[in-house]
Amino acid sequence: MKQPYTRKGVVQISEIANGLIDPVLAKRAGINTLLLGSWDEIAGEEFADCTRPEKIAWPRRASETAGEGGYQPGVLTVACEGARALFLTHAQGELIQRINGFFGFPAINQMRIVQKPVAPPPKRNRKPKPLTGERARHLEEMVDGIESDALKAALKRLGTAVLSSRKK
Repeated sequence: MKQPYTRKGVVQISEIANGLIDPVLAKRAGINTLLLGSWDEIAGEEFADCTRPEKIAWPRRASETAGEGGYQPGVLTVACEGARALFLTHAQGELIQRINGFFGFPAINQMRIVQKPVAPPPKRNRKPKPLTGERARHLEEMVDGIESDALKAALKRLGTAVLSSRKK
């Protein structure tokens, strides 16, 4: 297999990551990072934000079930949020055609829709603890010459967040 052209041994981190992740995804879910990365274009505007491909279940022993050793398409499991799953059910024929067009062969013949949250819940930012001691005095000295009360308060909040010690 011919290696992609690299400039004096430089390889993009995405190529290394895809090389590591693709075998794991293929083994566990039957999909690859190329499908996941292109999902927004495949699903289109309607479903890109509320769907995510989860796995492709390929039939076992396709050579025995097809009779003459032919290929059999798989079943794609797609996670979809809430009531949008109904609309996805109506559009699944078109989506299957887009997926097969992406792969370049009839890879999928059926789609299983699972209702569940697609996006992770947003992280809640906690307020930093008030500064004490030397750090508080240092922050007061830094904002002492500012006349605008609103600007001074905003800079104090920023300074408190920056100067506070956080455990990571």
